[in-house]
Amino acid sequence: MDMNSFSPMMPTSPLSMINQVKFEDEPDLKDLFITVDEPESHVTTIETFITYRIITKTSRGEFDSSEFEVRRRYQDFLWLKERLEEAHPTLIIPPLPEKFIVKGMVERFNDDFIETRRKALHKFLNRTADHPTLTFNEDFKVFLTAQAWELSSHKKQGPGLLSRMGQTVRAVALSMRGVKSRPEEFMEMNNFIEIFSQKINLIDKISQRIYKEEREYFDEMKEYGPIHILWSASEEDLADTLKGVASCIDKCCKATEKRMSGLSEALLPVVHEYVLYSEMLMGVMKRRDQIQAELDSKVEALTSKKADTDLSPEKSMIKPVAWSGNVTIRIDLDQLQTAF
Repeated sequence: MDMNSFSPMMPTSPLSMINQVKFEDEPDLKDLFITVDEPESHVTTIETFITYRIITKTSRGEFDSSEFEVRRRYQDFLWLKERLEEAHPTLIIPPLPEKFIVKGMVERFNDDFIETRRKALHKFLNRTADHPTLTFNEDFKVFLTAQAWELSSHKKQGPGLLSRMGQTVRAVALSMRGVKSRPEEFMEMNNFIEIFSQKINLIDKISQRIYKEEREYFDEMKEYGPIHILWSASEEDLADTLKGVASCIDKCCKATEKRMSGLSEALLPVVHEYVLYSEMLMGVMKRRDQIQAELDSKVEALTSKKADTDLSPEKSMIKPVAWSGNVTIRIDLDQLQTAF
């Protein structure tokens, strides 16, 4: 399938392409404001980790107060993302920054890394808050309002280990079984996402490589300026020439540093966000196939047993789930195609 059939234009950020489902006549009344700031390092005998302060201000009636302040670590954000995926398997959940960073880019717990992660976590929460469905998720509310011990207690109320293992085995079995007849529109979506994922991953790798080579070039070039200045002190006849070369090198260093700054701030994060979104899209399509495989399995079982009307409710319970999943995927993918 030709990706250009969707449109050659690419928005400057995935924020503008996904999960922004609003009607034209709907007033833009924001009632949930979230800020992630003040990262704080914690050192224990077992581990070292960073927590972030989260301030929530809201006018919603379902909240007990108008303002909340809590601290959360990365694992808490990861838990929230997993719960959102469990509750809304066919919605496109905003991506989180990866737990591990690209080797050679920045050191873990380095100030730049912490600030980059803080910004990404801030985006994650605000994109979730702006989503018309995810914003009312109960786990999201608990995440924003509960103190550390309350959140820990709430996490334990989720499905146990054996239950999660059972769900995983069931999902694997369904994926192995496969989908017998995926609707054509979802075949097109899947093909589009696969092609997009391949291309955006390639762009991401090339961008990272360009940045790395620019960094190496810059680090080597900035050593030559001082060398030429020292050289000019011992070569009286060439002093002016050598100082001129040193001046040119200094200008090149400044220009390279400016270009690198543009890459690291305006290009690399945006391209990598598209990579993360493509992974989320592929996950959504996989979960959608699992729902359809479950429906196919139920229908097949009922047919083989020649079920009577007593068993028909079981079939009817799965159909709305599959239909609802298809609708939510269509809505989010329509937003993606419109943005492109």
